[in-house]
Amino acid sequence: MFVNQYDVIVVGGGHSGSEAALAASNLGSRTLLITTNLYNIGQMSCNPAMGGIAKGQIIKEIDALGGYSGIITDKSIIQFRMLNKSKGPAMWSPRAQCDRFKFSKEWRLTLEKNVNLDLYQDTVIDLIIKNYKVIGVKTIFGIFIKSKSVILTNGTFLNGIIHIGNKKNNGGRISENSVKGLTEKLKKMGFLSGKMKTGTSPRLDGNSLNYSKMIEQLGDSPIEPFSYLSKLNIKNKKKCYITYTNVKTHKLLREKFNKSPLFNGNIKCVGPRYCPSIEEKIYRFSNKENHQIFVEPEGVNTREVYINGFSTSMPEKIQYKALITIPGFEKAKMIRPGYAIEYDYFPPTQLKNNLETKLIENLFFAGQINGTTGYEEAAAQGLIAGINANLKINEKKPFIIKRNEAYIGVLIDDLIYKGTEEPYRMFTSRAEYRILLRQDNADERLTNIGEKLGLVSFDRIKKLEKKRKKIKKCLFFFKKKKINYIIANNFLSKKENIKICDLLSRPEIYINDIIKYSLIKDFIKKNNINKKILEQISILIKYKGYLLKEEENVKKMLRLENIRIPNNFNYNKVKSISIEAMEKLINYKPNSIGEASRISGVSPSDISILILFLRKKI
Repeated sequence: MFVNQYDVIVVGGGHSGSEAALAASNLGSRTLLITTNLYNIGQMSCNPAMGGIAKGQIIKEIDALGGYSGIITDKSIIQFRMLNKSKGPAMWSPRAQCDRFKFSKEWRLTLEKNVNLDLYQDTVIDLIIKNYKVIGVKTIFGIFIKSKSVILTNGTFLNGIIHIGNKKNNGGRISENSVKGLTEKLKKMGFLSGKMKTGTSPRLDGNSLNYSKMIEQLGDSPIEPFSYLSKLNIKNKKKCYITYTNVKTHKLLREKFNKSPLFNGNIKCVGPRYCPSIEEKIYRFSNKENHQIFVEPEGVNTREVYINGFSTSMPEKIQYKALITIPGFEKAKMIRPGYAIEYDYFPPTQLKNNLETKLIENLFFAGQINGTTGYEEAAAQGLIAGINANLKINEKKPFIIKRNEAYIGVLIDDLIYKGTEEPYRMFTSRAEYRILLRQDNADERLTNIGEKLGLVSFDRIKKLEKKRKKIKKCLFFFKKKKINYIIANNFLSKKENIKICDLLSRPEIYINDIIKYSLIKDFIKKNNINKKILEQISILIKYKGYLLKEEENVKKMLRLENIRIPNNFNYNKVKSISIEAMEKLINYKPNSIGEASRISGVSPSDISILILFLRKKI
């Protein structure tokens, strides 16, 4: 039934597990993906959307490295929007509303096409460990399967408990059983675990809603694909809508707070700070009279709509009574209630920066098991874990993305060195080099890295080189050529013979203001320069000073990375650092000053003292 021994076993078929399985198998590892239900592979358990603030950048980065989340998203888009366009380009974030049924189907088809990958429907309840090294798994049916490495991507299924009012059921997702045994096994091996909470919104019958009372939300056109390989002619297929809660909604829910497991003590763990339930929003922002609600279609061929902004674990009847107070929902029919879910996670400070556990060799964790929230964060971790599992069993150096190279680097670095006590969500503000980590240049940052790993095709490299040549040629043209531009100033105007790049560097001048000039128009047409390249040229010119400053900051950071800390370094000899810093440094065992500086509780003064001590020793 199975091969004698797999190279990699991936446990879980969500966003993290799917990326991990494809990465490992594409790199040549004989891989097995085990999941409780093969029909739910790549399931969008919560909102039917990919991308968003900082998350869109992550999907672009996954794609640039040779992952598949961007490709699958492009195949299932029903509406696209570029968020934060009114802000600077570091903040621009692509987001796609998806057909959740097509999304899951495309993931399944993509996985099945890989000849190096086997799929199996079963539930892993135990790990086979010998001398603190994982050598396989055991399933609920008592089947033992050998493997050189294992990646756990269990999502919300580890001892998951679903809450709707005072009702509690074991489950990792509605109508799907939780997984028991793994947490207990890992704790016996010395792992620390905790609990987190997440939740989802009710689903309504779209035909029962009155959209005339809501604000129509259209998608951007033309649509910008997530994948740099995409040749699809993608169109917006569905509209989204916005409505608002009101005083009546809030009063009704506030009066029933005692029925909410979040307030009556049934749920004791922490939920996502930046995606709170409607109960939490009403409680935390008591002076606010309304909250925005997004009505999002679940697909092209379904009436089901997702009510974004109304995550709740209230009893079904109270959910319904509150919903019908919202404009447009007066005659709403509820298809599925919202619910909260508690689940086990393992603080990610127990991992190495390749996502391998410190305690058990060749055992990797990825996704919500590490305390993150969101499809995008999970997929990114899955990709990195899949790559590193392959590298580890082939005795190759681990693949580590730095903070200055990608949001994925920021994500993993934050988890490993800072840990998290609440569901971790990526934001642009978490990345100190965000102007370098834009969504438009993920291919330039990461595609060559993906090629070296063996995940990126020759076609993708050719496309990137073609793009780079066009950017270089366009920049040279803009720096050399002048145009007569009419500068308007109050009631006066004058012609100015000015270099294109100097003109474009002015804050009030945009690329669309100058491409109408025949000199530029002819150049663009002759060299087939598209809108995306022009947009990127504009960014490179307008933000040149900021980009240079960021690059200087990166060099300073890399200098710290180059100051190595010897293995088995005795921190007790460094007398002047704080007790907290000493405890953290002994626990984490950083390889460099750069890594030490990112550990929570280690202050800049501690780092300065450590550098002086190391230099004396050198």
